[in-house]
Amino acid sequence: MIRVSATMFRKQCIALLNHSGPEGIVITRHGRPAARVIPEGSGCASLIGSMKGKVRVKGDAETTGVFRRMN
Repeated sequence: MIRVSATMFRKQCIALLNHSGPEGIVITRHGRPAARVIPEGSGCASLIGSMKGKVRVKGDAETTGVFRRMN
């Protein structure tokens, strides 16, 4: 995986994109990861549903838990 600063990414964007591997590029700001650029079609679809059976929802997942009185 390529790690570059935001400044270097701005200067060499096209060259970095041409030479990035399937794992992509991590763009850093002040030495900390700020963004990740991954190739199109990198297989992120396999993540959908990957937590099925491992996570349990407690309560109503479709509300914020904040109730407002209607006038």
